[in-house]
Amino acid sequence: MSKLKLSSFAALLLAPALAHAEPTGDAAAGEQNFRQCASCHGIVSPDGEVTHRAAPTGPNMWGVSGRQAGAYEGYTRFSNAIVAAGEEHGLVWDEESFVAYVSDPSGYLRDVTGDARARSNMNHRLRGSAEDIYAYLAQFGPAE
Repeated sequence: MSKLKLSSFAALLLAPALAHAEPTGDAAAGEQNFRQCASCHGIVSPDGEVTHRAAPTGPNMWGVSGRQAGAYEGYTRFSNAIVAAGEEHGLVWDEESFVAYVSDPSGYLRDVTGDARARSNMNHRLRGSAEDIYAYLAQFGPAE
């Protein structure tokens, strides 16, 4: 079994535990840094409580921690690559995967799927604040 397949399999088995691990970033700093994400992404709870207005471009970030990649009910604009990463390769958003993805979205999907042509619809590369933004977003989701 290749290293990538083995690590993907291990990540799938560990995803539920890792998705709920304590984030390492600074949530307060992440709130400030989320501004660069808010033009495409909102944070709106299932009952309609708006933390950041819903944006028409990207999926809602409510509950992103622990969610399967490419799977958000009602959002239909995911790339085929991110859907494949979630459905076929078991990608679930935890801090490590989130940070790697937002640093190089298409490159990360190419690594996960093994498809050299894989592309993300997200074309912004985040530099230096991904752990903080993840810590901020991890606050918003279903109560355990």
